[in-house]
Amino acid sequence: MQTANSPMQPPEIKRCTWPGKDPLYLDYHDNEWGKVTHDDKILFEFLVLESAQAGLSWITILRRRENYRKAFADFDVEKVAAFDDSDVERLLNDAGIIRNRLKIHAAISNARLFIDVQKEFGSFDKYLYSFMPDGKPINNYDGTLPASTPISDAISKDMKKRGFKFFGTTICYAHMQATGMVNDHLPDCSFK
Repeated sequence: MQTANSPMQPPEIKRCTWPGKDPLYLDYHDNEWGKVTHDDKILFEFLVLESAQAGLSWITILRRRENYRKAFADFDVEKVAAFDDSDVERLLNDAGIIRNRLKIHAAISNARLFIDVQKEFGSFDKYLYSFMPDGKPINNYDGTLPASTPISDAISKDMKKRGFKFFGTTICYAHMQATGMVNDHLPDCSFK
């Protein structure tokens, strides 16, 4: 029992187990993962980052995030969509990012397609949420972390049909988690 003179103990902070102890991972978990955003700029940023992550660990991309921000015009979709062959060569020589020609070309092409979707739906956010039940995020809180779901399958399939690259259902689901379309924090996580 607390007395007037005893110090209050801060509540115990509980986290999902996946970020481990890496400070960058912890910051991402605590401040971004599962937090809802409807900002198309952030949605584009995660489209580029998640696509770059294909076949790699997420921490590899997080450690290069600031380099990606510089290399990809602060994730300004209009600027990235206007990148040309000289920009591709510049990016292929940038040791701060993943220098994969296919992923670089995909980021540029995906930027152009992102703009097309914005024109068609009013925003990329409206497009993504058109797949969500009642147009709202899903709070799972059940401790399972699926690699994909029927919703990520549907989004990925539609995006593939539109020409997007490096955005299969697993990458799509990671994008949904990163941008708060789904919240998969554990039930006892302090950051859910």
